[in-house]
Amino acid sequence: MSRYADENVLVISRELFDQLGAFEGISLEVETYLPSILDPSNNHFLARDDAEEDPSFKQIIPYAIFRCGDRYLHYRRGGSSGEKRLASKGSIGIGGHINDEDYAASSLDKDTYTTGVEREIDEELHISGEHTQQIVGLINDDSNEVGQVHLGVVHLFELENTEVESAEDSIVDVEFLTLTELIARREQLESWSQICVDGLSTLEGRA
Repeated sequence: MSRYADENVLVISRELFDQLGAFEGISLEVETYLPSILDPSNNHFLARDDAEEDPSFKQIIPYAIFRCGDRYLHYRRGGSSGEKRLASKGSIGIGGHINDEDYAASSLDKDTYTTGVEREIDEELHISGEHTQQIVGLINDDSNEVGQVHLGVVHLFELENTEVESAEDSIVDVEFLTLTELIARREQLESWSQICVDGLSTLEGRA
């Protein structure tokens, strides 16, 4: 039985990632990767059921971090999380697939990607006040089966205030923590959040 019904997600080939320069952890060289990844000739939609089991493809996942002053949004993934392999883990990132619903709203390029990010954030969080955001890095973690089929694009959101609430049952215990507090919880975080916490001081320098 299909786990993801008829969902189709945006992917690139693992071969392209290797050609651009495969890495482990976080890369801040956004311009080395993003233009090629979002080039319509290099990406396409694939049934998620297939993509989740095939490491010859990388699913493109925007991974948004939210900062207000010196504190970062932290939450725990509830039991209804769409990615069961990450349930109950702590996280500092809101992430989601780019699917063909986004394509219907724009085109298979940077517009599609931007539309997907905006949709994902609106679906998962209620944010009060103004905010800005920029892409600051990419994440790759081939050490586990989740990471082997995903490639993260890190967005850093700067928030006007901490009035943020969950809009989904899969996001619970929302709070804002300092970097010191996050480091103390590192072992309870999902792997991408661990990678981001380890590199937050560098990310801040790029913001």
